[in-house]
Amino acid sequence: MMNLYNRYPVLDLHGFDRDYARIMINDFIMDCYQMRSEKAIIIHGIGSGILRKTTQEVLKKNRYVLDAKLDFFNPGETIVVLKEK
Repeated sequence: MMNLYNRYPVLDLHGFDRDYARIMINDFIMDCYQMRSEKAIIIHGIGSGILRKTTQEVLKKNRYVLDAKLDFFNPGETIVVLKEK
C-alpha cells in the first residue's frame, strides 16, 4: 500500500484554533494549486470535530477545490482533489 504522505502535500492542523485553521487551509490550498498538485491531505484529527467541520466548510468555499472527502481509513484526515491549473 502506498503512503499518501510521501506523494502529496500535507497540512497538520493539530493545535490550531478554528480561525487560524481557516487561514492556513486557504493558504495551503492556494500553494498546492500553484505547485500543480493534483491532491493534498489535511490532517485535522478526530477530537470533538471542530477542526473537521471547519476544514469541510473552508474547502466547500475554496475555488481551487474540486472535491474533498474524509479518508475512509483515517477519519482524522481529509483528502482534497484540486482543480487543474
